[in-house]
Amino acid sequence: MALQLSKRAADVQPHEDYGFFGPDSVTWKVWSYPTSLTIGFQRAVVVEELDPDLVAAVDKTSDIYKRPRTRYDRTLRYFAMVAFGGSRETMKAADVLVKIHTKAIGTEPYGGARYDANNPASQLWIHLTAWHSILYAYEKYGPGRLSKEEEEQYWSECATAAELQTCSPDDVPRTREGIRDYFEQMRPLLSGSEIAVKAMNHLLQAEVMLPPMPLVVRPGAWVVGRVLRAGTIATMPVWMREMSGLKQWRVTGAAVTVLLQAVFAVVHSNKRAELLLLRFLSPMTVPVVAPIFLGVPPTNAEVVTPAEGRRRYGYDKPSEAHQELRARQEARVFGEGTTPSDEGLLESQPILGRLA
Repeated sequence: MALQLSKRAADVQPHEDYGFFGPDSVTWKVWSYPTSLTIGFQRAVVVEELDPDLVAAVDKTSDIYKRPRTRYDRTLRYFAMVAFGGSRETMKAADVLVKIHTKAIGTEPYGGARYDANNPASQLWIHLTAWHSILYAYEKYGPGRLSKEEEEQYWSECATAAELQTCSPDDVPRTREGIRDYFEQMRPLLSGSEIAVKAMNHLLQAEVMLPPMPLVVRPGAWVVGRVLRAGTIATMPVWMREMSGLKQWRVTGAAVTVLLQAVFAVVHSNKRAELLLLRFLSPMTVPVVAPIFLGVPPTNAEVVTPAEGRRRYGYDKPSEAHQELRARQEARVFGEGTTPSDEGLLESQPILGRLA
């Protein structure tokens, strides 16, 4: 992927290295298209809520309701770091994310089972939902379907990214058919519960994640939010819409598809305009993607594997990390009946952005 050096490039801080993918990766090709950090990201966080364990954790913390703008900005920054960030900073973010997730434990309100955001199955669901949604949005509203070779490379790179979470890369399907099979296997385990539907509808309101705006432009923001909502719903299979009660006319989906394809093509034609849009949506994400969008080379032109990153920077595998903290949190919640500590959240602020 050739990205031309901009005259604004001198103002951008380069990454230390290419991170885990680099300019020859399909990840950079797909994730650098404006569908990814808009429709693709929104679809990912909406669809995720159908998992009973995940939505129980979301509902318990209420962060998406109390501070949706901050939650959106921090989460999008992490997604972008995995795809585009340098290896050192991304591994640090992945490590602290395990600490954050030690707080997301409790008892699922409908089935009564315990949930844990660090559970490998939950992390695999989050991971595959994100990577599938990013690709789906790219193909539907962007340049179109990847070649067979590119698709195989994309899912191989998805497995590489899985090494930054508690799930196993061996569990990541490597084909489109494998991804379909995974979602079919998950389908009986998903639920359009009351708290899931509430969370999904909230996350489909793009305007709740936008910064405060003058009264005069709020009607325009509302229209943009409706378009993004319709575009996201149009990417969801019928069974998923029925499960979550998200009804939409077929003609609405067809019309918004044509509109969004044209809008995204125009935005993608100007990288500085794309960065301005991203600065409006997620300021914390701009320093992560700006070097890639503006063609600023890293200090060291190398791609690092997660295994090499762990050796260099001294991190454990996420599935093995912070066992003592996880045990302390479990003792507080399930033993003492108190709330978990905010240790990971507080530590994350210099890495992912302030909580408020």
